[in-house]
Amino acid sequence: MTDIIKLTAAETAARIASGELTAVEVTEAHLARIEAVDEKVHAFLHVDREGALAQARAVDAKRERGEKLGPLAGVPLALKDIFTTEGVPTTVGSKILEGWIPPYDATLTKRLKAADVVILGKTNMDEFAMGSSTENSAYGPTGNPWDLTRIPGGSGGGSSAALAAHMAPLAIGTDTGGSIRQPAAVTGTVGVKPTYGAVSRYGMVAFSSSLDQGGPCARTVLDAALLHEVIAGHDPMDSTSIDAPVPPVVEAARNGSVAGMRVGVVKQFRGEGYQAGVIQRFDESVELLKELGAEIVELDCPSFDLALSAYYLIAPSECSSNLARFDGLRYGLRTGDDGTRSAEEVTSLTREAGFGAEVKRRVMLGTYALSSGYYDAYYGSAQKVRTLITRDFEKAFEQVDVIVSPTTPTTAFPIGERADDPMAMYLADLCTIPTNLAGNAAMSLPCGLAPEDNLPVGLQIIAPALQDDRLYKVGAAVEAAFVEKWGHPLLEEAPSL
Repeated sequence: MTDIIKLTAAETAARIASGELTAVEVTEAHLARIEAVDEKVHAFLHVDREGALAQARAVDAKRERGEKLGPLAGVPLALKDIFTTEGVPTTVGSKILEGWIPPYDATLTKRLKAADVVILGKTNMDEFAMGSSTENSAYGPTGNPWDLTRIPGGSGGGSSAALAAHMAPLAIGTDTGGSIRQPAAVTGTVGVKPTYGAVSRYGMVAFSSSLDQGGPCARTVLDAALLHEVIAGHDPMDSTSIDAPVPPVVEAARNGSVAGMRVGVVKQFRGEGYQAGVIQRFDESVELLKELGAEIVELDCPSFDLALSAYYLIAPSECSSNLARFDGLRYGLRTGDDGTRSAEEVTSLTREAGFGAEVKRRVMLGTYALSSGYYDAYYGSAQKVRTLITRDFEKAFEQVDVIVSPTTPTTAFPIGERADDPMAMYLADLCTIPTNLAGNAAMSLPCGLAPEDNLPVGLQIIAPALQDDRLYKVGAAVEAAFVEKWGHPLLEEAPSL
């Protein structure tokens, strides 16, 4: 089992295709790993043991019939519990959808199944993806496999923890303000936010519709690229889906190079609030890029300083609209319906019981920002700032091919440390939010351990919209350089397990 769970997704798929391993053997090994360690980590909200084994048996039957298998056939995956899965619970980390069984698959779920990827189950997350730590889940926090007393990032901490704990070689996350990249950074894994609209949002429970984006999570850049290729592509069921070819991400990951590329470093992505060890590892990564043949260009993007404020007006405003559907009348939790109360009273009692504190906070913020007399002052102004941020990116990408920065200002902080200080929690989003507001593509990959606490640090790479392959080209080059420098995968084993 130990050997199987340490394989990359690409290695696993190759061994299944050759007959060296069966998909059932691989799935059973990962299910056994989940059973052994997830009681401590709490990465999964639901493990679909029978469904996963049935998918694995179907892959083995295909191979026995001589049918050609896809590049990820039989590879297990952990799916963030925000995508609908027919016949399998989808809670979005909230009590308001506890026990809800969707009648249909999200487009992303369908594409995973069509590619013969084995879905192990649904992972823990901040309720409705609102958070930076996976402490806001109604079902309890997830621990970081590097130190179980610390957060695994948010909102997709369950997916990143499953990867770091070797419970799955692949995972899916969603990124509204950094919720793929931040968990990747603090768990020593790889996470990619594709260009907005590149991966269908149909069947993904909405938080902030103009920002939400599903994407791949893995332990290597190549594995992330292989998964990216499976889930991306135009979907007529999603009105925001881009009708454009998927960039050649796998080819880029197999041929990583930064020679001759211009790499931008934004001065706004450092300063007060950044941990010294994070900055040290980032500066070393910039020097490494120089050694690999990149030209480093200093950039000034003044509007980035306003991104956090703009985001925390736009995202709550959109969530206050999206979450209006959870009224206790159509699906999910219903409280107080004893025949004596009005529909309005039932809705109020249901939301009081079903929504957590962070969700209520953001709904109230958003409702206020959209209310009569305040719309232009708050939401309208935030959208203007969003335009300025997009323009700063456009100017920057006239000078450089990609931008790099730390992914998060600090390493993983202790569970509970920021629970009573929302502003401190929101500061974890400093480096990731501008990309969501502009709709660009971005990746986080490991760039070492911070010397103060021996915890992972993430390097963020940002590319222009529809140029996602640049992420993989640069990411693969950096990853290969780290492997060569240390002689083994930099972050092979999370020590607390």
